[in-house]
Amino acid sequence: MRFRKNDEKRWKSYVTNSLIETSINRDILMLSRVAKPALMKVLFELGCHYSGQILSFTKIMGQLQDAGNTTTLSHYLNLLDTAGLLAGFEKYAADIIRKKSSSPKFQVHNTALISAQRAENFLQIKSDPAEWGRIVESAIGAHLPNNSLSENYKVYYWRDRDQEVDFVLEYKNHIVGIEVKSGAKQSSSGMAAFQKQFQPKKIYLVGDTGLPWQDFLKINPVALF
Repeated sequence: MRFRKNDEKRWKSYVTNSLIETSINRDILMLSRVAKPALMKVLFELGCHYSGQILSFTKIMGQLQDAGNTTTLSHYLNLLDTAGLLAGFEKYAADIIRKKSSSPKFQVHNTALISAQRAENFLQIKSDPAEWGRIVESAIGAHLPNNSLSENYKVYYWRDRDQEVDFVLEYKNHIVGIEVKSGAKQSSSGMAAFQKQFQPKKIYLVGDTGLPWQDFLKINPVALF
């Protein structure tokens, strides 16, 4: 289906009703046992709103009615990830127990899933540095897991107190760090701390003062190693 450039309202309706609803109903609910489909849909909406942010399942449970438990939410997030809608990156750590016990960093597989559920139009979001920065980071984040399916690398994030690196890729026993700087986001102190602790093969700065994000989206991520 084709849309005129300024027909955002019709485009948002198409993404929501024809793509999101169809994917959830056909690719998840018809193929998997979901005891609380309404809860899973709310988790998806919440995950899109917080795309690019770290949020614990315990905190999510405090915001939702009939939220079940963390195991249920984790299972639903895995189903949404398998359907190509919403992922939850684990924290990068030296041991698997710390990885598995970490809070997820929500990440949409396509930024259209965010835009379709926002009241603001493209020009309004573009004019807000903080919101535009979130969209750019989510675009980078979506590029990474979508390519990981064919290239067989893993995607994580890293955080230690107030130090953070947006994305960590692991491939054939090597790791690289990726920090996205766009819009109002400027701090990069986490890169030095991450490099000191893990000695990654490379660290990349993507954004206004580094590799342009438009160019990064053209790169096969395995070429970063």
